[in-house]
Amino acid sequence: MARLRILIAEDEAIIRLDLKEMLVELGHAVVGEAWDGETALELAETLHPDLAILDIKMPGMNGIEAARAITAAGICPVVMLTAYSQKSLVEEAIKAGAMAYLVKPFDKSDLMPAIEVARSRFLEMKELGGQVKGLEERLEARKIVERAKGVLMKEHGLNEADAFKQLQKWSMDKQLSLKQVAETVLGE
Repeated sequence: MARLRILIAEDEAIIRLDLKEMLVELGHAVVGEAWDGETALELAETLHPDLAILDIKMPGMNGIEAARAITAAGICPVVMLTAYSQKSLVEEAIKAGAMAYLVKPFDKSDLMPAIEVARSRFLEMKELGGQVKGLEERLEARKIVERAKGVLMKEHGLNEADAFKQLQKWSMDKQLSLKQVAETVLGE
């Protein structure tokens, strides 16, 4: 497992210290420590850790609220840490974007798989997000090209194939993408 930069947020100092010690023994660096959700969120935004481990029950902003903000910003994966294993809390943590869930008391052997699962799920989600964005961009470009073909067909009496060939020719001649040529035709 690679050395990760980890943020921990736990309102109980003894548990925070134990967690830090376990993470260091596993070869990770604890780059930030918080005792409440607001501080955890601020540290996540400034430090950009590789992973955050957040206790659910903390004063002020709780861990679930902090997890929601951290995951919405795409900062890093979040592992929730709690003494409570009620189904409603687990569901809330999942909705907030938590990638793994640890129930106290835990030991070092529980941490490693939770960290690995959280990191791999986070990286998969980022990759899928990139793929979705790419598909959305391609769909948008295709819509613009289709509209431009329609303009060429209407204004120049071309059939669909010839309108597309004309767009391709202009694209090659001007060394522009089909989308850029289509935007020019549409006056965008």
